[in-house]
Amino acid sequence: MIDTIRNSRSELITKQTELEEEKERFKLAIDGANDGLWDWNLKTNEVYHSPRFETMLGYQVGELPNSIECWSELLHPEDTEQAHRRVKEYLGTKGEGRYENTFRMRTKSGDWRWITGRGKALFDETGTAVRFVGFNTDITKLIMQQKELRHQRDTLQFQASHDALTDLANRTLFTYQLEQGIDKAVRDNSKLALLFIDLDHFKEINDSLGHRTGDEVLKTVTLRLKQTVRAKDAIARLGGDEFTILIEDLKQDQDASRLAEKIQHKLSNPIIVDNHELYITISIGISIYPDNGKTSKDLLKNADAAMYKAKSEGRNNFQYYSAEMTAQAFERVQMETRLRMAIENDEFVVFYQPQFNGVSNRLVGMEALVRWQDPSLGLIFPSQFIPIAESTGLIVEIDRLVMKKAVAQFSEWYRKGLQPGTLSLNLSMRQLQRKDLVEFLLASLEGADCSPEWLEMEITEGHVMENPEEAIKVLSKIDSIGIKLALDDFGTGYSSLSYLKRLPITKLKIDRSFIKDLPNDTEDKAISKAVIALAKSLDLEILAEGVETIDQIEFLVENGCEVFQGFFYSKPIPVSEMEAYLEKKTWIDAEPSFV
Repeated sequence: MIDTIRNSRSELITKQTELEEEKERFKLAIDGANDGLWDWNLKTNEVYHSPRFETMLGYQVGELPNSIECWSELLHPEDTEQAHRRVKEYLGTKGEGRYENTFRMRTKSGDWRWITGRGKALFDETGTAVRFVGFNTDITKLIMQQKELRHQRDTLQFQASHDALTDLANRTLFTYQLEQGIDKAVRDNSKLALLFIDLDHFKEINDSLGHRTGDEVLKTVTLRLKQTVRAKDAIARLGGDEFTILIEDLKQDQDASRLAEKIQHKLSNPIIVDNHELYITISIGISIYPDNGKTSKDLLKNADAAMYKAKSEGRNNFQYYSAEMTAQAFERVQMETRLRMAIENDEFVVFYQPQFNGVSNRLVGMEALVRWQDPSLGLIFPSQFIPIAESTGLIVEIDRLVMKKAVAQFSEWYRKGLQPGTLSLNLSMRQLQRKDLVEFLLASLEGADCSPEWLEMEITEGHVMENPEEAIKVLSKIDSIGIKLALDDFGTGYSSLSYLKRLPITKLKIDRSFIKDLPNDTEDKAISKAVIALAKSLDLEILAEGVETIDQIEFLVENGCEVFQGFFYSKPIPVSEMEAYLEKKTWIDAEPSFV
């Protein structure tokens, strides 16, 4: 009996030791798992929270009340309903499977932690849940990592489909949007319009004011486009200064032109960047689905062709696509390729048009004019290639080739003892915007041993007024190295007299449009007299372009203009003919005649 008691006591001690060890292992497991234990007595509605359950929410041990209401109050308002529903659903299964749910709980400091709860319920013989035990795991760090990964993925996807500067759709995304729009138009039997927008003379802004200023202009243009179109219209920046807009559910074609007009009006207001007041104009090409193409490729190509048609029509307008534009666009690409080859092969030559004093009938100078001597097509006139050269930027290289050749030729004539007078060189807008212009001129003069006083740079009134303050700065630098300056096509633009007074010019050239109908047109007579009087009041020389008749000369001489350029005296002629004129001096005391 005593042995039995001893054995029972020994077994009891062993069991108790094992139980203590089991409890220790359980405690270590819980602590090691860093999870919070909860034990919900469904009969009394009391809840036991382990110390970790409380500390993971920022509370001291024993600070949270032992009630299910405490858990409910700590739930995020957006998660409360689903958290309660999930518990109810699990308890209704009568023990099948296990409980698991994720929700947010408020910490003592007011922050929110993401929690995953897992547990198992104990049911009595009637199938009623009497106890619910589980763990809460803090997965906030994991959730944040997942969010960061999603953000990185979304960022990469956005960067792959959007323009970095403007956040507009890029070509890839816009092409997809256009294809989706076409699919919808097919289903709905509707039309859509594609607007292809290009900023006029944008390269000059980058060249003269820098790319940072150009970027600010592009961002402002983007904002104004967004303010003009409907929310559902897709806008994209294809690259550079090219934008596209997709208009779906087009009711009538005129809706596209109305939007084009609204955009032009919106962009007509000046853009202010670093105290620079910039005026932007745009050329817009419009293609319509299905009239002008049934694929995204064709619609983009045809809208692009229409945009170039708008460029060729003087810019600052919009054009609808027509079939002949495709051929014109192809010719334009061919011409650009041939122009590049012509520059490499040195196919550009200089012609000279004399300038005469109509009273003394003596040569006073000449204007250098470019011609393209194509090996297969022969002599090509500027009107056939200058517009494309300007739009592609090749005009700068062509201008500089002409300048170098003309300066070298003029210097040679002077060394031979000939008297060619003053050499007039045209200064394009792109050339004026180049920061190295003055350095180029100095290098050209030095390389040809040419005196700057023999040169005169001509710039049109319109080019000056595109950015008058910058033009004044550049022209003043040219004036400072001894090169004279003339304002060409005067009277055709909108220059302010205040700017005219500040320009360092020595000569005004009356545009041929005011000369051709003299002396019969009353308005041209009045304008010519006014320009001559203005030039004299500012102590400027005056030259009339496009003179073709003796009546024109007589009228102009009577009113104080004595220097002329035009077919009455001579058409533009090659170097050999001009040199023969200079050597024989055939213009002295000769009767003026058509050449």
